[in-house]
Amino acid sequence: MSEVAEMAEIGTPPPRPVQQPVPHRVAHLVGELWRRPLRLWRASLGFRVVVATMLLGLLVLTAVGTYLYGSIAQGLVDGRQRIAALDSQRDAKDTQNYFQYTDKVGSTAEVSQGATDQIRSLQRDSGTEVRYVVLSRLETNDNPNIIGPIESGAVGARFIPTELTRAVAKNPDRQQIQITTIEQGDGTVSALVVGQQVALPVVGQYGLYFIYPMQRERDIINLVGRTFLLGGIALILLVGAVAFVVTRLVADPVRRAALVAERFAEGKLNERMRARGEDDLARLGNSFNAMAASIQQQIAQLENLSRVQQRFVSDVSHELRTPLTTIRMAADLIHGSKATFDPTVARSAELLMGELDRFESLLTDLLEISRFDAGAAVLDLEANDLRGSVERAVDAHRALAERKGTQLVVHEPSAPVVAEMDSRRIERVLRNLIANAIEHGEGRPVEVTVGANDTAVAVTVRDHGVGLRPGEAALVFTRFWRADPARTRTTGGTGLGLAIALEDARLHAGRLEAWGAPGEGSCFRLTLPRHAEATITGSPLPLSPLAVEAARDLDADGGEDGGGDGGGRFRRTSDDTVKLRRITRAEAENRAERPR
Repeated sequence: MSEVAEMAEIGTPPPRPVQQPVPHRVAHLVGELWRRPLRLWRASLGFRVVVATMLLGLLVLTAVGTYLYGSIAQGLVDGRQRIAALDSQRDAKDTQNYFQYTDKVGSTAEVSQGATDQIRSLQRDSGTEVRYVVLSRLETNDNPNIIGPIESGAVGARFIPTELTRAVAKNPDRQQIQITTIEQGDGTVSALVVGQQVALPVVGQYGLYFIYPMQRERDIINLVGRTFLLGGIALILLVGAVAFVVTRLVADPVRRAALVAERFAEGKLNERMRARGEDDLARLGNSFNAMAASIQQQIAQLENLSRVQQRFVSDVSHELRTPLTTIRMAADLIHGSKATFDPTVARSAELLMGELDRFESLLTDLLEISRFDAGAAVLDLEANDLRGSVERAVDAHRALAERKGTQLVVHEPSAPVVAEMDSRRIERVLRNLIANAIEHGEGRPVEVTVGANDTAVAVTVRDHGVGLRPGEAALVFTRFWRADPARTRTTGGTGLGLAIALEDARLHAGRLEAWGAPGEGSCFRLTLPRHAEATITGSPLPLSPLAVEAARDLDADGGEDGGGDGGGRFRRTSDDTVKLRRITRAEAENRAERPR
């Protein structure tokens, strides 16, 4: 019974599922919202075109709208400034004439009363036109008689900029204009201030200022800005819709072409595009259909030629077996009687047997290659321990290793390394790899390592011989390819062993890879999936052994090794206990006597 069921039985509420913190959930949501458009950007041509068109349209409209908005605003300000200058110049002249010809100049009080009446008469406070008027003493006026300042409304002398008052004082004959900010209602608004100097009797020179709030101009500019904004948004959406429609007109035929091409690549050679009209897309469809027809014809010709060649190789190989059997019988008879021959004839009999063995091996490999080419190779899958296949392959080459003076070393985990495989084919691959390692190992030790992870098992065969030059790792699996044609082979190989090994690995949905470096030797790695339908996510063993050997040396220097030379040494790793065993003659003979 589970813990949750026990808690429910005794009345204790089960624990609530652990929830991630809110910041983690928010970060995950934000990341998902960012990844979706990114995936759509990479996957959809139409999305990219629409987004790019809208962004470019937004940039263009922003630039044009900013220019037009600034031009309109500047035009409104300039127009308002011209009108205010003419209007204030006329009223300032009338004010100067009033003070020049009025008879209310007997005292300061009379001048102040006349100025107040005149300033109030100049004020405008209608719905469409608002103007405030201020009369204030200039800083250059040293007359002892003082009046004012006189203001026509709520906007008074405190809103007049100091720079403007000084400019009016210094230039009595010129009109001065400046834009400032005033308080009006619950907010502020820009205002145009026009100042001019006037002479008052008794009190001297004063500044006459006309303040024009630009509320109407601000409303017009705001209206223009809103119009630009809404119009720009509508135009961007319209441009995006147009781009979407145009893109669909182009992208849909391209998608159909891609679908047809994918089906064609899957082997459906009768797939064709629909081509209508005479435009570029129609020409593309016609060209694709012509190309597909040509490829289909050439593939049919190549398939026919391949079948003929495969049939020829298969027939020749089968037909050669009958005379080969006869020749083998005669050669065995001659080789058995070589003791009665003179030395020259006896040597010829030995050479005949060696070449006959090589010819028979070549014929067997050709038959196997023909099965792969014809797709007739089948697997006899069964769950087996890969360590057993490695042991049998090593045992088969013990005699060759002794002749070459090569020591065979096996690294394997203590736990079974089980995978679904065809043991006969895998042992053939391993025998070929071990034979090549002994042949090219220059008498140095050959290491065979077995490893496994959750999805795959692997075997590496490492020698310390001449190695491979750059670029040769991709050529070693080519049929009849030899790194050094002048090199003498002890085992008499046919040049097809690695090619057959590669096909066996592919037949298992596995991989066979090679690594090598001059003077460092070479390493071949066979990786197989644990199950027939599984996918290999990564090999449990590295292909390049240099880094592994460096780590192993460091571990050997700093770790504790067991005693003994012939298999009593153990090394602990993070995954498993790996036992280093040296294959000896006595151990091989004991294995040969075991029932299999």
